[in-house]
Amino acid sequence: MRAPASQRLPLSRERVLECAVALADESGLAALTIRTLAQSMGTKPMSLYYYVANKEEILDGIVDMVFSEIQPPEPGGDWRAEMQQRAHGVRSALRRHPWAVGLLESRSAPGPATLRHHEATLATLREAGFSVQLTAHAYALLDSYIYGFALQEAALPFEGRDTAAEITNPIMERFATGEYPRMVEIAVEHVLKPGYDFGDEFGFGLDLILEGLNRLKSGEE
Repeated sequence: MRAPASQRLPLSRERVLECAVALADESGLAALTIRTLAQSMGTKPMSLYYYVANKEEILDGIVDMVFSEIQPPEPGGDWRAEMQQRAHGVRSALRRHPWAVGLLESRSAPGPATLRHHEATLATLREAGFSVQLTAHAYALLDSYIYGFALQEAALPFEGRDTAAEITNPIMERFATGEYPRMVEIAVEHVLKPGYDFGDEFGFGLDLILEGLNRLKSGEE
């Protein structure tokens, strides 16, 4: 939808990127083109090329905007607490911007917020006593878990606390034959319990990873 002329704000690179994030949030990454972005801003496509060279530059910019929303860890602090905070921050950002799951680590021209985030994460692990090798392993493991969980969470047909029942109950009718006793068990004794939220599983897995990394670090000392 084209914005009325009276409501249009002056163009700037920051505004172009903010509108690109909003368009991707609303319609998905596939809908983000120079033409659709210009239309959403109430301007012509050629006007945007003064601020961004092409779609790749837009993607670089909006990825950096997502990283700017995430508080980086503080080197020298309690590394486990810092990694906890970082993991939850990244997950929260990906819930706001699910299109970013496959993009955060894909850019060949990362922006300043992206670089600051990575540097702070590496520095936090190194200053906590992790070797270079274990730092690399820890970073890869943590991001694989965070991004993988975010991808699975976004794909679920339900969202939030006490919402699984509306999807699970109809499926349960197919279990009446008795062929899937363990699926019935996990549904009845866990998923369908009051207060269930798949998102709570995130903390459980994260704690396991951090405990394992702590043991490996202790073994290096």
